[in-house]
Amino acid sequence: MLVELGVVEQRLAARKEVLDGVTVTDVARRNKVARQTVHEWLRRAHGLAGLIDKSSNPDHSPLQMAPEVEAQIVEMRRKHPGWGPRTIGYQLGAGGVGPVPGRTSIYRALVRHHLIEPAPRRRRRQDYKRWERSRTMELWQMDLVGRFFLADGTALSALTGLDDCSRFCVSARLMPRATAEPVCAALRLALRTHGLPDAVLSDNGRVFTARFGPGPGPVLFDRFLGENGIRHLLTAPYSPTTTGAPDRCRANAWWRFSGRPRRSSAVTPITPTSRDPSDRQNGPPSDVAEEAHGLAAV
Repeated sequence: MLVELGVVEQRLAARKEVLDGVTVTDVARRNKVARQTVHEWLRRAHGLAGLIDKSSNPDHSPLQMAPEVEAQIVEMRRKHPGWGPRTIGYQLGAGGVGPVPGRTSIYRALVRHHLIEPAPRRRRRQDYKRWERSRTMELWQMDLVGRFFLADGTALSALTGLDDCSRFCVSARLMPRATAEPVCAALRLALRTHGLPDAVLSDNGRVFTARFGPGPGPVLFDRFLGENGIRHLLTAPYSPTTTGAPDRCRANAWWRFSGRPRRSSAVTPITPTSRDPSDRQNGPPSDVAEEAHGLAAV
């Protein structure tokens, strides 16, 4: 009759076989374990208690967050429910706490105290391909955003743009309506101020391209770039993370206007290149001539 033995009973039987004279190699092969494992079973105390698996958790972790720091994190979160792990870490550093716990450690502390509802990521961080141009003026990322309200309730839109390498803000122009002429006027102002980039990246909005529009195209924004030798790159459909830099810029602006702290970062100013309008040998670029498109002076 076959009898099913538990894990601890199998280890006890293997140890008895070795003590009875069977070689460690034969016992290890029969139990499908390494010889070092059998020797470990022999070194343990006699009886079943010594053969039970022990916890792999360390007795002491020198990198564990100090209790007083965790208490400060909990207190900050309760006083400011809108602060996340990144902001709390910034505040700890500003308050002289050192070393400042990492963002993940702060997040886990908030989860332990039920101050954040853990939510699974829609996509893992390693699934995103991070890319960045190697020099300034090689690529501008541009996007439109709405719902900027004035004191009287007037809603405005803005054309935001960042240099991909330096993350320098090249455009943040407000307009009553995000139509073709105001958008191109904001682009022309950015080109006059900072020079001509090699390429501009935008989404597939109708003001940027006729790729998914009803008309034959090209739209005014496309012509505006093409006449000045600037390549127009478009994101893949339903890929908002491709132009994530302008979104992050807008988020930082909202944090500033709402009184919340933001991380300080060194911004490299854009260095004018040979594509600067004032340095071109063949005269000013055609996009500066607003008469060509009937654009209003900004």
